[in-house]
Amino acid sequence: MGPSFCCSMLMRFLYILPLFYLIHSSPSKQPLCHDYESSALLQFKESFIISNSASSDPVAFPRVRSWRLEGENGDCCSWDGVDCDEDTGHVIGLDLSSSCLYGSINSNSTLFRLVHLQSLNLAYNHFNYSQIPSQLGNLSRLTYLNLSSSMFSGPVPFEISKLSKLSSLDLYCNYDLSSGKYFLQFKELSLASLVGNLTRLEKLDLSGVNILSTVPKIFTNMSTLRFLYLQDCGMYGEFPVGIFKLPNIRVLDIKFNKDLSGSWPDFQSWSSPLEEMSLAGINFSSELPATMGNLGSLIVLDMSSCNLLGSIPSSFGNLTNLIYLKLSNNILVGNIPTSIGNLIQLTFLDLYDNQLIGPIPVGLANMTKLTILSIGSNQLNSSIPFGLANLAQLTILSLTSNRLTGSIPIRLANLTKLAILSLNSNRLTGPIPFTLESMTQLTILSLDSNQLHGSIPFGLANMTRLTILSLRSNRLIGPIPFMLANLSQLTILNLGSNRLTGHIPFSLANLTQLTILNLGSNQLVGPIPSKLANLTKLTILSLGSNQLTGQIPFGLESMIQLTILSLCYNELNGSIPYEFANLTQLNILSLGFNQLSGPIPFGLVNLTQLTILMLGYNQLTGPIPFGLVNLTQLNILVLESNEFQGQFPISIISLKNLHLLDISDNYLSGIVSICNTSLRILDVSNNRFSSSLPQCLHDVFQGSEVRVIRLSENIFQGLLPRSLINCTKLEAIDLSNNQFNDTFPSWLGNLPHLKVLMLRSNKFHGQMFESPEANYEFPNLRILDLSYNSFTGKLPINSFKNWNALKSENEDHLTYIHTAISASGGTYYWSMQITNKGLDRVYDKVQEFFRAIDMSSNKFVGEIPESIGDLEVLNMLNLSNNIFTGHIPSSLANLTKLESLDLSQNRLSGEIPQQLTELTFLEWFNVSHNNLTGSIPHGKQFDTFENNSFEGNLHLCGNPLSKKCWNSDSSPPLSIVSEKSHDSTGSLFEFGWKIVLIGYGFGLIVGVIIGNIVATRKRDWLLKTLGMRQRVQEKVRRGT
Repeated sequence: MGPSFCCSMLMRFLYILPLFYLIHSSPSKQPLCHDYESSALLQFKESFIISNSASSDPVAFPRVRSWRLEGENGDCCSWDGVDCDEDTGHVIGLDLSSSCLYGSINSNSTLFRLVHLQSLNLAYNHFNYSQIPSQLGNLSRLTYLNLSSSMFSGPVPFEISKLSKLSSLDLYCNYDLSSGKYFLQFKELSLASLVGNLTRLEKLDLSGVNILSTVPKIFTNMSTLRFLYLQDCGMYGEFPVGIFKLPNIRVLDIKFNKDLSGSWPDFQSWSSPLEEMSLAGINFSSELPATMGNLGSLIVLDMSSCNLLGSIPSSFGNLTNLIYLKLSNNILVGNIPTSIGNLIQLTFLDLYDNQLIGPIPVGLANMTKLTILSIGSNQLNSSIPFGLANLAQLTILSLTSNRLTGSIPIRLANLTKLAILSLNSNRLTGPIPFTLESMTQLTILSLDSNQLHGSIPFGLANMTRLTILSLRSNRLIGPIPFMLANLSQLTILNLGSNRLTGHIPFSLANLTQLTILNLGSNQLVGPIPSKLANLTKLTILSLGSNQLTGQIPFGLESMIQLTILSLCYNELNGSIPYEFANLTQLNILSLGFNQLSGPIPFGLVNLTQLTILMLGYNQLTGPIPFGLVNLTQLNILVLESNEFQGQFPISIISLKNLHLLDISDNYLSGIVSICNTSLRILDVSNNRFSSSLPQCLHDVFQGSEVRVIRLSENIFQGLLPRSLINCTKLEAIDLSNNQFNDTFPSWLGNLPHLKVLMLRSNKFHGQMFESPEANYEFPNLRILDLSYNSFTGKLPINSFKNWNALKSENEDHLTYIHTAISASGGTYYWSMQITNKGLDRVYDKVQEFFRAIDMSSNKFVGEIPESIGDLEVLNMLNLSNNIFTGHIPSSLANLTKLESLDLSQNRLSGEIPQQLTELTFLEWFNVSHNNLTGSIPHGKQFDTFENNSFEGNLHLCGNPLSKKCWNSDSSPPLSIVSEKSHDSTGSLFEFGWKIVLIGYGFGLIVGVIIGNIVATRKRDWLLKTLGMRQRVQEKVRRGT
């Protein structure tokens, strides 16, 4: 905050004149300066080093350098910065501001011999962080004291409060640029005692002094006060409302005191002389009063970041003297009042980051003196008014992040003084106007995140002062103009996420000032030009998500300042250049989804600044280098879907900053540990790991951050480590297709965030719960897959009692089960394989509302509990291929969201409940191969199911079966006997793989599955850091 307000202080408006400018007439005979005062001044001069770097004032010069006793200027009254009394010859004024003085003022300084001083100005020097000498209190005649921006430190001496004649005290901005700290502070001296003693003050500036107190109410008695600056002083509490009413107050600047709150007076009851009111950062949390329109003298009004509510009063149109209005970063709503067009003196208007709606007022076109117009980050929804082209003095126009529609007005090209044009993040359409090329003063052009189409105008190459050109996320087509190479001052070229075609122009290599080059997510083809290696100042190079071919060119290693290199989602082949080891500043290296081959270059282990390394979905071979353990800053390591083999270096899992590790779909073996407390996501699925999982020590694993564990499709054995109970943030665990030999982990029911539990195809055994009355929480469980194990026993009556997430849903249907990779960004989307609607399906993304239970292919016995009907938001229930007996519970009719119900291959009896016809979302229904009797219900979805859903039930009749239902007095046809004989020969295994066409889609919930892929596997990564899009791509698992 310090540097910003120091600069603002330097630029204060010219109407704030020095209070004590002494004008002396030249009498016929003026007494000479007293010798002891001349001597004192010279000794004071000699106590300092003269250094041009000692002043932050760009026009500083050493006034004291001309001081000498010899020659025409021997009289000290003629010395630069010295004023003498015309009658007595005593030095009464000393102005050494911006005089390049470096040193300190000691307690015995000769300065304090100048006892007649009335005005002392030492601002904009460097006093080497020394304390303000208390001896200043001896200069009792001082009326003006200015020590601002002079690098004093320590407590403000109490003796300052003894200078009772002071009318101006200025201590602002004693700030150390290198450390970012303010040094002056109030300790022995309190603000109340200072103000209480200095009753003649007209100007008080303590900005940047660490006061840490409330604002004393005694301020409300300071009738002489005209200028009050308490900017960034650590003030807190309630700001006295009476200060607004001081009769002579012209400037009130209390901004950047974040713990200070305030309320408004009634501005209607008096005529205020206020000309500047700067309240930025003060918590008002209220609406702007309409009576503020009575402050007709206001020239500057800054109320940014004040938590202001409500609308902008139309009475603001009465503030016709305003030249500066800043209301940014508030919670203002409603339209921008049309009366604001009356403020024709405005040069600065900033309404950025509010919730304003409606059109941009056409009256803004009347503000022809505007140099800065910023109304971005609102919800304005009109087109851009043509009248803005009348604002010929504009240097900055920011309309970013609104809902503006229509095209960019061609007439904006009239704004020839414009340096910054920011229209990004709107809904603008049409082409980029070719007339913009006349804006030759532009340094920043940002049109990204709109719906602009057409090609990039060649005329943009005429904007030779451009430093930033951002056209990202539009619908631009055609080639990248080679003439953009004329923009020799460009530091950022961002053309990503368009539909640009053709090759990357070689001429871009001439933009040697570039620090960021983003051409990602286009349709560019051909090789990466090797000449891009000339761009040695690049920190970010993003060419991902194109159709680039060939090898990664040599020479990129010369970009030694690169922090981000993204070449992912292309068709690059060949090996990863060993020379990448020279890119020691890299934070992110993303080469995934290409056709790269060969080993990981050993030199990559020297990239110790890497936080993200993504090499997945290539054809890389060999072992994973053990040296990767040197990458201690790694947050994300993705090596999935390659051909790595050999022992996995287990030490990698222990990297203390690692949040995501994905080595799935390789040929790796060895030991895997889940004992890293910082790891959030671990995916080692589809490898050759065959060990048991080690237990984690309780004191080591306490506080684990792990959210997702995927160990599926390996050969893991043994028991589940009970230390998993310490993973209190665990959301999903997939142990499918292994050889775990354990009982049901009921103890996982205590994990409050567990959403997904997949135990499919293992050797789990025994009863699911320890006793029939067992009561396990699983409060957030949405998906449970226990299929293809050896579980036995009954389902306890209370087993579903506390499964609250299966009873109700509050999720947005447009969101997917995901977890944050790290606090700094990145999202991991859960994918899974489950049997649904008769098919083994891979879900690349699973919507948050999806609920499923699969207990098929076990040895469960007994009746299906009626309590399962409490799970009202289930979408899928599969209890097939068990030994369930009894009736189908009628309570299943409560599962109104159910799309798939499979009870086949059990020993269920009785009739199919008629109530099930009310399940209007039901698309798959299978009760085949049971002992059901009676007629098949009719109506709604049941009229769409075919024979396959009911076959294998000898005493079931009615459509769609060929067996008709007969009255008890009638005899069944002989054909029934032959049907029974035929059905009894069918293989239950073979039936399990029949693909049955059922339903007509009435109950289909759109979007549960992003692509239905059978026996394939792919992953969707969304890393905000890289801004990459997900390319639709399938990779069939290579044979193991």
